[in-house]
Amino acid sequence: MGVVVDTSALVAAERLAKPEGSTGVATWGRWIGRLAEEPAVLPAAVYAELMVGVLLADTPTRAAARRAKIEALTLRVPVVDFGPAIAEEWARLFATLSRRGELIPANDLAVAATARHLGFSVLVGPSDEAHFRRVPDLDVRTLTGEG
Repeated sequence: MGVVVDTSALVAAERLAKPEGSTGVATWGRWIGRLAEEPAVLPAAVYAELMVGVLLADTPTRAAARRAKIEALTLRVPVVDFGPAIAEEWARLFATLSRRGELIPANDLAVAATARHLGFSVLVGPSDEAHFRRVPDLDVRTLTGEG
């Protein structure tokens, strides 16, 4: 099985990352390397959210650092377009969750639709992003401090 990486996992990884030589928490580079252990992808919606982080950075230095991390990530983890097949899965999920009165944010619905279309899990941050668990037949994995 592969993994679709949600923005919450990437934000958590950035916050958890410590310099080389520290104990307990993987550095950003090592964490990204672990994504290569199984097929991993970024939905286009996640890429867009990451780019918003670049554009809203409070300093040019922080913007450049964020962009560099995104570039390093996309060298190892391809971005999956929101094409017709994923759009149809998004619509099916929207209808299902709407009928149940359990809609989730639209971008997260795109993440879930991408995962279901590919038959992958979704990796979320340690706060768990519990709304993903409302999506039927979606395997949700939570990032831990070890990477």
